[in-house]
Amino acid sequence: MSEQPRSIRLTDPRALRAYAHPTRMTLVGLLRRSGPFTATQAAELTGESVASCSYHLRILAKYGLVEQAPGGKGREKPWRATAQFTEWPDHSEDAAVAEAANALSGAAIELYFQRVLRAVENRHTLPAEWQEAEQFGDTLVHLTPEELSDLGRRIEELLRPYEDRDLDPARRPDGARPVSILRIAYLDREFPEGAPGTDPTDDEDR
Repeated sequence: MSEQPRSIRLTDPRALRAYAHPTRMTLVGLLRRSGPFTATQAAELTGESVASCSYHLRILAKYGLVEQAPGGKGREKPWRATAQFTEWPDHSEDAAVAEAANALSGAAIELYFQRVLRAVENRHTLPAEWQEAEQFGDTLVHLTPEELSDLGRRIEELLRPYEDRDLDPARRPDGARPVSILRIAYLDREFPEGAPGTDPTDDEDR
């Protein structure tokens, strides 16, 4: 196989709906971090049955998210991810695409929440330096759509130099561990437009 592409973009509503399944998202994530592996090994990693993992891997292959890797014996064929990341539309004029993309985003957020909750529950078992380095928090800022898009690009640029370490362990410095960084920015409608600080003519110091 040629060099793995950085990202695969899903735009077909059928592919978006197919990927919006926690086991399938988990399998793709595991293949990116620990693959290639067989359906039997996938079952050991996920706690699902071999038959279930085999079925989900075939569905993922149908939409180009995974593929069979060389090697293996008999029916025990290994699978690998086809890209480092999965992308899908943030907005679409096609109602079917928009609905499927929103459903996938919701499923991904639920999966993120479960993982973050487990991390918080177990962080007391980490060395002190990792507990102090982990970050949990939020910031409310006032931005235009253009500024928010620019902020996303700048965060992407900050993270890009570390991506090669995922594919090449030799690039990882001593002490490096896998760290998940979530990027979620949304228009916060819990703060009404007329609230203090949202009106450019408002000045609390007057």
